[in-house]
Amino acid sequence: MAKILYEVKQNLADGSKAYGKWFARVKALETLNTRKLANHISEHGSIYTPDVVYGVLEKFRSCMLEMLLNSKKVKIEGLGTFYTTLEDEKGGALKKEDYSVSKHMKALHIRFLPEQTTEENISSREFIKQAEFINIDSLQASSSSSSGSQSGGSSNSGDNGSEGGGSTNQGGNTGGGGDGGNDDSPIDDD
Repeated sequence: MAKILYEVKQNLADGSKAYGKWFARVKALETLNTRKLANHISEHGSIYTPDVVYGVLEKFRSCMLEMLLNSKKVKIEGLGTFYTTLEDEKGGALKKEDYSVSKHMKALHIRFLPEQTTEENISSREFIKQAEFINIDSLQASSSSSSGSQSGGSSNSGDNGSEGGGSTNQGGNTGGGGDGGNDDSPIDDD
């Protein structure tokens, strides 16, 4: 089973409805760039060298952006669909004919909708069932303990890892660098 490390942090954002409350946040160990991902893929019994895999990934990236910028969705079977959305300035135009891209449009976003077919469902509700959650504090405590005990950390059920934080976007739509749409728990992951 996959292991997701998390830490529990307090919301200290002034004016937040959840000020002072505690929320779980994923603790990433590393960010893989394209080169590292290509090396990883090629080590999994692939007949292709890391350079070939890297080339395919780079071409995938550039072609996906090209398709998105041409009003097309890109569906990667077993993973999900990438698509674009528009964000308008607040207020909008008073009349349809008054709408102007330069005046009323604020941003173009790339979004991702996880695969939700029965056999390959990686939506938020299903993805959580595939992971074991380990509190990073328990790992730090076990590595610094002088008793010599190797507990391996504590694991929690999926229910504990997602309680209260609301950072899982249960609609399956993510993107824009947000935390799943919860404005009440703006805690940095670092």
